[in-house]
Amino acid sequence: MAEQVRIKNTGLRGVTVADSKISFIDGEKGVLIYRGFRIEELAEKSTFMETAYLLLNGIMPNRAQLEHFSGEIVKARRVPGFIFENMKRWPKDARPMDVLQAAVPLLAMADPDPAAGSRREVTGRAMGLIARLPALVAGWHRIRTGREPLDPDEGLDHAANFLWMLDGQRPDPELARTLDICLILHADHTFNASTFACREVVSTRAKIYAGVTAGLGALSGSLHGGANTEVMKMLLRLRDEPDAEAWVRERLAAGERIMGIGHAVYKTGDPRARILRRMSGRLARVTGQDWPVLSDRIEGVVLEEFKRRGRVGLLPNLDFHAAPVYYMLGIPVDLMTPVFAMSRVAGWSAHILEEVFAEAQEKAALYRPKAEYIGEYCGLMGCDYQDLSERT
Repeated sequence: MAEQVRIKNTGLRGVTVADSKISFIDGEKGVLIYRGFRIEELAEKSTFMETAYLLLNGIMPNRAQLEHFSGEIVKARRVPGFIFENMKRWPKDARPMDVLQAAVPLLAMADPDPAAGSRREVTGRAMGLIARLPALVAGWHRIRTGREPLDPDEGLDHAANFLWMLDGQRPDPELARTLDICLILHADHTFNASTFACREVVSTRAKIYAGVTAGLGALSGSLHGGANTEVMKMLLRLRDEPDAEAWVRERLAAGERIMGIGHAVYKTGDPRARILRRMSGRLARVTGQDWPVLSDRIEGVVLEEFKRRGRVGLLPNLDFHAAPVYYMLGIPVDLMTPVFAMSRVAGWSAHILEEVFAEAQEKAALYRPKAEYIGEYCGLMGCDYQDLSERT
């Protein structure tokens, strides 16, 4: 009999549930690798399109492969018209992550043959999702602000085209490149909550749209993708706080969290946060905004307090520096998590492909963990049922 793993109420931390070739983390050394490539090198030299190809296909593309892949993404950018017409009837104050989670199943409805399940066909759907999530995010923002969604600009790359569809202005190349790097940094992160949700759903042989919809639901939570929004809300509040340092100390003394500080995996620093911190400084000089100054003040107070209490190793994570970067790029606060999703859909899709098309099918198993029942127990025959009239 297979040995039962009895690890409860830990969020599955430390439990290995599957093999994967997609990404790797060494939390003690602060290392993140996509398909064998260090995140620092990808952020410096790669593009999001190249990184997405790497995640989906397992290899770096040559020039012809990258041009074909990018061209297919460009051709798939347009969203079926009925989806935007549908969105126009939705409440204008709906949360963008809820809108995005509702819109992806509509893409499934527009798929002429959603049941087709070869690896090539599912990869094609993944490319369609990578192409269309930016259009859905930008389109909803325009609809809710009383404007018509814009057609994509085929002459712009992935990040620049999103910024164009968002506000109708051709973006500065440096700002577009900054967003492109952000998309690389957010593209995958092993078996995080949303990725596990995707894989768990498609382990039932549900379609990729269902898996991605589940990932969006998980990402919307404040302890996962929603953390970047919470960080920016905190920074906006502290901008007008007379004594930001005192505010932080009061929260820590009360046992409250400071959003964006600490990580479940990284113990010596999140490598993505280090990259974003440098990007934030450069962007501040370009835009004339001073968010990095406030971020540094908050970080300094937190680290000082943690050191005083003997809690070393809690450092800023990705969200702490991603939030001001997105804000300086002109991305509304409540769109920050949807922009995260625009990137992470590449990683989700790679994991879905890996889950569905396991090298040996016997390795692909329906996820079915066990729970320990601790409720009422009246023996194997169950409790005696009393008629409603007899209950006191």
